[in-house]
Amino acid sequence: MKWHMQIALAGALAMLAGCAGQAPLAGTGAPPPAAAAFTLSPGDKVKVATYGEVALSGDFEVTPAGTIAFPLIGEVKAAGLEPDQLSKAIETQLREGYLLQPKVSVQVASFRPVYILGEVNKPGEYPYTQGLTIRGAVAKADGFTYRANEKRVFLKRAGEPGERAYPLSADFAVLPGDTIRFGERYF
Repeated sequence: MKWHMQIALAGALAMLAGCAGQAPLAGTGAPPPAAAAFTLSPGDKVKVATYGEVALSGDFEVTPAGTIAFPLIGEVKAAGLEPDQLSKAIETQLREGYLLQPKVSVQVASFRPVYILGEVNKPGEYPYTQGLTIRGAVAKADGFTYRANEKRVFLKRAGEPGERAYPLSADFAVLPGDTIRFGERYF
């Protein structure tokens, strides 16, 4: 073997050996997270309408304990429920000695905000809007900075212990309370 081929082969092996101890990024290669059905969490505000009962209608905020304080029946568990499940829970409790045929409707009045951090022009807290995607989050934050790594995004869902990396090639849904972080590129 000629000496220049031996040097090239040794250089290639040295580069491969340098990569051997590298751990892959957590979440890299994983499919984008699916948009789960929206469930209420502390900080969400709901509008409850009890038909024919003006005193039992109004706006309520889900407390840090995960409940809403509803007239007559007191604390009602709301965290972890979808809005229609909360309306059924309120109807059930009102039926137990308060109203004969309660009809309750629950709508989300305002969602928890999303947090867009890292290499975007205007990082910060933004109001959640239905249908928001990762690319929409970049637009809300006035685009990427010149240092941004536009190939991956770090996402932490509300209630999860840590963030995961996802490729930016897949645009996926953002949920209320998400923290989105765009890292810095190094090359």
